[in-house]
Amino acid sequence: MKTLQLTQLHTSQQTLALRLGNSHGMQVQALATNMMRVTLKPNAGFKEPYTWAIAPDVDVPWQGRRREDISGFTLPTTEIKQNTLGTTALSCEIDMDSEQLVWRMHGEEVARDRPQGAYWYSERLGAIRHFLARDPAELYYGLGDKTGPLNLHGRRLRTLAQDSLGFDPQHGDPLYKHWPFVLCRTKNKKWYGLYYDTLSACTFDLGAEHDNYYGLFRSVEIDDGDLDYYFMVGDTAQEVVSQFVRLIGGTHLPPHYTLGFAQTAMGLTDAPKAQELLHAFIQRCETEQVPIHAFHFGSGYSSIGKGRYVFTWNRTKFPEPRKLTADFARANLPLVANLKPCLLDNHPAFQEIESRGGFIHDKNTGKPVIEPFWDGNGAHLDFTNPDTIKWWQGNLRQQILDYGIATGWNDNNEYAILDDDAQCHGFGQALPMHRARPLHSLMMTRASFEEQAKTQQQVFSVSRAGPPGIQRYAQTWSGDNSTSWDSLKWNIRTGLQMSLSGMFNVGHDVGGFSGPVPSPELFVRWVQACALNPRMVMNSWKEDGTINLPWMHESVKAEVLAALRLRERFLSY
Repeated sequence: MKTLQLTQLHTSQQTLALRLGNSHGMQVQALATNMMRVTLKPNAGFKEPYTWAIAPDVDVPWQGRRREDISGFTLPTTEIKQNTLGTTALSCEIDMDSEQLVWRMHGEEVARDRPQGAYWYSERLGAIRHFLARDPAELYYGLGDKTGPLNLHGRRLRTLAQDSLGFDPQHGDPLYKHWPFVLCRTKNKKWYGLYYDTLSACTFDLGAEHDNYYGLFRSVEIDDGDLDYYFMVGDTAQEVVSQFVRLIGGTHLPPHYTLGFAQTAMGLTDAPKAQELLHAFIQRCETEQVPIHAFHFGSGYSSIGKGRYVFTWNRTKFPEPRKLTADFARANLPLVANLKPCLLDNHPAFQEIESRGGFIHDKNTGKPVIEPFWDGNGAHLDFTNPDTIKWWQGNLRQQILDYGIATGWNDNNEYAILDDDAQCHGFGQALPMHRARPLHSLMMTRASFEEQAKTQQQVFSVSRAGPPGIQRYAQTWSGDNSTSWDSLKWNIRTGLQMSLSGMFNVGHDVGGFSGPVPSPELFVRWVQACALNPRMVMNSWKEDGTINLPWMHESVKAEVLAALRLRERFLSY
């Protein structure tokens, strides 16, 4: 790696501009009273010329928002004194001698770059690093669905979405989200946030690394993208997180019913006589007087053997799907159907999609990139291809929504494709997959959301994976947890960490998705702990076929139902 040295400072209204060596230009802009932006632009132009996260006024165009676009920002009155750009609340000083950016809130320093060597670039790897000075008294939060204690100081973490079934609830990393936002509290109890707007995988070192020559520092390394970060300040954590969420387009207000208790389980829709089992489930809910608001249809409706075939119905297990959905409707239980973005290579539509260039493909051969998926091999749909989006929305309408199912549950959409030659359509400008993985999670969810919105006044969607922007469309959760007391304890921290990251409509699989069957005490404590989360879905897959259900343990059924009734009392909040 090479250090990028600060040279040639220029100033203009609302902007400080300078050179970093011979290869990059840097610009500091004031976007709001409490927010500035630092952009590092290579001489050859941005590697990521578009962003899908930044949406301060309206949603991002499907093809992305140009990175230079500053529409929607207030662009406040600024004052420039020599090498300092300031608003009434925030200032950024360029210290040319120590090659640092120094940030102050109302005149009080809150952060600064590491002296000498704050910006590094590797031409060999394509990676770029940003180093900041670190104080042992600082507290760090955010980065999305992170495990362990809330204060992330001292840890080294990745923003790289993975299908993390059975993850370690205290130490596991990464999980399902790509979320490069850090919320910081200074030793003087001031708050600021740093959002790195990149879809490339990032490694955040928050105090694990040490180098004798540089003192205490922390860093972010962006694998092969652009360094474009937003710096925001506030007197409280709430002020900073609120700014960040406004920056990325706000949070979708879901229909009221989606905040009620909901049930799902792979064992229900995977069963040989699934339709009969689900009829019995509806009746049992009525008999037990369970306060339930929705049922989430697992992918078993689309299974053949162990494989999952999106937008197909297994008519052996579901001989009369429209009758079943009508029964759920009579019980006032909206349905949410699991959807997967990968077509197994023997999927009925595989050859059609391949002929239309609708898969993530090899940049050299144009052939679909084939990877393991759900006990088979398949190719991922390309959600940066308008033709694929149209195919997806048409099938969602015909095979899901027209059957009486209200919502798409966008699942297994981490796009963990590691092939270096994999690329996608990129809305007409091909993108390498290592700079587009999270984008497909976002576009898949948006495609489902917008198709539903054509006929629904109040739209609801779910997504397991995604980058900043996913909250504009979907509810999410902490993924496929395992049944244990440790999971119960540390999932609570992960949920709080997601909220501190700007993901508010969140929850956990109640009782644990995989692993052993929960004991009566563990089960009831899990229900009680999750009763006041925004998302409360009981979801499970157990090797012995046991299903997490409100009545699974007769000895604690009364306590479980009492917790669900308590949730009913607080739904309006």
